[in-house]
Amino acid sequence: MNNIVLHIDHVHKTFAGLHALADVNLDIRQGETHAIIGPNGAGKSTLLNVCVGRLEPTQGKVLFDGVELTGRHPHEICQLGVARVFQTPEIFGDLTVIENVMMSMLARRDGAFSLHLFSRFDAQHEIVSTAEKVLTDLGLGYHFNHLASALSRGDKRRLELAMCLTQKPKLLLLDEPTAGMARADTNATVDLLKKIKQSGMTIVIIEHDMHVVFSLADRITVLANGRVIAQGAPEEIKGNPKVIEAYLGDEEL
Repeated sequence: MNNIVLHIDHVHKTFAGLHALADVNLDIRQGETHAIIGPNGAGKSTLLNVCVGRLEPTQGKVLFDGVELTGRHPHEICQLGVARVFQTPEIFGDLTVIENVMMSMLARRDGAFSLHLFSRFDAQHEIVSTAEKVLTDLGLGYHFNHLASALSRGDKRRLELAMCLTQKPKLLLLDEPTAGMARADTNATVDLLKKIKQSGMTIVIIEHDMHVVFSLADRITVLANGRVIAQGAPEEIKGNPKVIEAYLGDEEL
């Protein structure tokens, strides 16, 4: 497991007797972009929730850099270097854009939120500078002092990504990062994720847009009915009969 960052070992998850995940085994390698695809209800988001501690697996375990994540709280997993962008953006709507990012950075550094967090903002010059740079890189430079709730859906997703990136994670988990975006915004997000990958960060991405998947992924895992039905390089997945039948169909790739 020398270059394995995330090791998912025989993970099962049941809800009221129904199998959301059934014996999932998956290794994510250092520095790769690994896509997880499959039809709705395949268990993709459930798998990420198990990885970040939002759900406890019924069986099996998850290891990150050799450290078992199973049983740890989400904030502990974040402290270890795992960040996630959710399917529905999770931001603080009543805070400004830059306050959202600073909140995330201070929580990552200190390990907990403080009741007097905002009283310390003015003294956090380095944090302010880093937050401004990341937001500018993500195209949110004109929104520093706007309320997060006023952003478009696409910009809210960029804000959540900024909140993750300023935590300097070793592993970035993305759940449909381009959902609801126009094609131009999707292409800009793809370009951004390529730059993030060049920094050496390991990325796991759930995505339905096959243009995004095949533009970014080094390897792909396909889930259907909670089970892994295929794994491999993009060209292998494109031609896999099981994948075509279960998911890709006649979609032009």
